[in-house]
Amino acid sequence: MRSGAPSNAVGIHVTLQVSEVRSYERSLARSNESLTRPDRPRSFTMAGREWDLLEEVFAPLYSPSTGIALDFLGLAEPVRAPHRGSLLEIGCGTGVIAVTGALAGRDRVVAADINPMAVANAGMNAARHHVADRVRAVHSDLFSALAGEEPFDVVFWSSNYVLAPEDYTYRTMHERAYVDPGYTAHRRFLTEVPRWVAPGGLALLHFSSRGDVEGLRVIADECGRRLTVRRTRAVREGDHMVEHLLIEVTEAPARR
Repeated sequence: MRSGAPSNAVGIHVTLQVSEVRSYERSLARSNESLTRPDRPRSFTMAGREWDLLEEVFAPLYSPSTGIALDFLGLAEPVRAPHRGSLLEIGCGTGVIAVTGALAGRDRVVAADINPMAVANAGMNAARHHVADRVRAVHSDLFSALAGEEPFDVVFWSSNYVLAPEDYTYRTMHERAYVDPGYTAHRRFLTEVPRWVAPGGLALLHFSSRGDVEGLRVIADECGRRLTVRRTRAVREGDHMVEHLLIEVTEAPARR
């Protein structure tokens, strides 16, 4: 019996660690801390540029996800080659990715967010960096307000990948950047995104091990989508190592 004890102890430790990493309560606490901390600035530096930060908008300086997304998309400084074509960013927040995409050469960029303050924030940063002629900020719940738009060469969403209970009700708009109750937004994204991708284009999802990767794959299978991990990066976030994933979403082959 003694020889089995260490194995059980390790199993318990691993289970607890996974539970902590994926805990929606911890993510909500992080949201509240970011929103209310007294040293929250009105601007911040990222990718060698200054960015405005409005209240109630996700603050990239308190999370590695925006910097990782820039790297995943080839937009981290220095940009090695011009980026051509169009870009749709879902959940744009401050607009760092959308604006940097325009600065890198994208000629049509739509920055969409369900948070009206984020839409205003992205517009401010587009004007600040002189790309307001190429970046249009839109108040939209995923694709809901994009009627009339042509498909895009790249659709990108750095998602709220932490799974919350299906019956959880958001207390603030800010929490929407952190958790997704019942993965309803993810299911909608996987279902609807092919309509918005131009021929030869890419649908990309930034996810992480804070989310339920296997649960996402189940939803993708139900929606007839194939998920292919294109890039990964592990970073320490607090007490845990978290793996970030750049996932390409495509339509699954028809089953025979």
